[in-house]
Amino acid sequence: MPGSVIFGRKKPVPLCPNPFFLKWLTEWRDAAAEKGKRTQFVYQKAIRSLKKYPLPLQNGREAKILQNFGDGICKMLDEKLEKYYAQYGTDAPIHSLPCSEQEVISTTEKKREHIPPKDCSTDLLPQKIAMQEKGSENLCPSRSKRKKAEEKPPRKYVPQKRSGGYAVLLTLYRDSKSPTSRGYMLKSELQRAAQPLCDKSFFLPDASSRYTAWSSVSTLIQKDLIVKTHSPARYSLSAKGLELARELEDGEQALDAVDILENDVELKDLISELQQPPVSSLLDGAGSFRTLENEVPQGQNLNPTCSNDGQRPDEHIPEFILCPGQFNIVLCVDFIETTGGSRHRKQELVRELKQNGVKFDVRKLHIGDFVWVAQEVVPGQLQALRARELVLDHVVERKRMDDLCSSIIDGRFHEQKFRLKRCGLQCPIYLVEDYGTSQHLSIPEATLQQAIVNTQVVDGFYIKRTKDVRESAAYLTLMTHHLQRLYANKTLLSCTKEEASKYGQVFVPTADSCMLMTFGEFSEGAAKNKAQTVSEVFARQLMQISGISGEKAAAILELYSTPASLLEAYDRCSSVQDQEKLLSNIKCGKLQRNLGPVLSKAISQLYCTAGALS
Repeated sequence: MPGSVIFGRKKPVPLCPNPFFLKWLTEWRDAAAEKGKRTQFVYQKAIRSLKKYPLPLQNGREAKILQNFGDGICKMLDEKLEKYYAQYGTDAPIHSLPCSEQEVISTTEKKREHIPPKDCSTDLLPQKIAMQEKGSENLCPSRSKRKKAEEKPPRKYVPQKRSGGYAVLLTLYRDSKSPTSRGYMLKSELQRAAQPLCDKSFFLPDASSRYTAWSSVSTLIQKDLIVKTHSPARYSLSAKGLELARELEDGEQALDAVDILENDVELKDLISELQQPPVSSLLDGAGSFRTLENEVPQGQNLNPTCSNDGQRPDEHIPEFILCPGQFNIVLCVDFIETTGGSRHRKQELVRELKQNGVKFDVRKLHIGDFVWVAQEVVPGQLQALRARELVLDHVVERKRMDDLCSSIIDGRFHEQKFRLKRCGLQCPIYLVEDYGTSQHLSIPEATLQQAIVNTQVVDGFYIKRTKDVRESAAYLTLMTHHLQRLYANKTLLSCTKEEASKYGQVFVPTADSCMLMTFGEFSEGAAKNKAQTVSEVFARQLMQISGISGEKAAAILELYSTPASLLEAYDRCSSVQDQEKLLSNIKCGKLQRNLGPVLSKAISQLYCTAGALS
């Protein structure tokens, strides 16, 4: 009968036959690691190779056959070996170490309890025998300390006061207690609301680090304190995070209300002084730069101190302010304009801009091909900081004639115009660039010209025609210089897209200040893959029908904001003919023309036909 089963290794792992070489390499590696040198990784690779070699080595030259052993390491081993022989004699053993040193090496290298060999007393050096007992005694307290540390329960995570995690938890907790809470907060909302509770910036990293206060959110997610869902991301407290945030709120000391009121009043007074233009400027500067021709649409409110709903912009508290001299005007070029397709042709635009001395930055733009930003000037000693940016009210969509033809065919033409109108910038520009002859395109030239005219007359875009890439680059150069002069002496106030539409300001060249969106807010609002409402999806669905433009879809949405409301209206109709005529009298566009019976019939067939459309 077999004996009892023994689990684990049946024989001890053999020790390295070259312990002195292993010891010296370990010392060199640790010394390099303390100094932060990258040679520590070279020594570590050599240590791995030496541990795998089963035969004893007599000198450093023989170690050259091993992987990761070069001339330098072999020479260092020979020099160390000569010093060893000079101290202990040429007959001193080099293939064994005292037990205490073997145990220390095993503890540091393998990070596990050492199993001593059966007998190593015969290999001890005379000078090292007395140190064996002392070395083994010194290891016992470390094991006991390790056991005590393992027995301690893990500490509960509590973020430091006025840190990023502390501010995020408190902000989400206070928002959850608000009667108007949606149950979540977006990233931009959370950053702005949490900033007053944190000493570190949520937007700019410190000079010595690349991390901001927002970086602590990943820790909160890992510890299951907050939950991140949807796209764009929505942040909310978990049950565990709600309990911790409640404890933080209970321990939060009340701030001095008098100081808060005084600070708010001083900031509002400053903004009021900056935004209040002289009376003469309002009378003389009645022009708007909307179409580059200083034409002002009738009915627009040119007073920058009053919004459409009667609220004053001086009540707006900006996230930050850029005063004259604190920013540069930079042209942002979409990376699609410089990569892909004919690389030589696309790089020609970049070369022309460089030759013209235009300061530009290539980045991903979710809408448009060119925009201009006011980029904060960061001092030399703070170059590691990310400069804050505000988007100017001008966006350029560049189209070559062949690209315009293909965009009309695949439907991008109307979709891009629709998104340009909703991006929050007041001055969309269509840059149409000629490209060879138009005779070989899929659409007749007359149709393309009509589409360009409709873009200017119906959609209200400014149209700029150019002959080639060089002329397009020249136009972008002139626009950059013009905007630099236009904004040179202005104070720029940051705002969100909702705040910009709320105050409904029209740009006045003679005003001392203006409100502009941050680049992050602009990119987030223009992203294609952002979470959409039912009305937005309904509008995109309607625009897939031939003849339904963005304006016509918007007119339908004013009466029927969702497909369910439209279907209810169809159900109330007494006959099929009434369903087909339901939408025919809806007024569309600036001319307020009827939608017409043809489009009304097409929409009714789409939503009322049970089977396949004929």
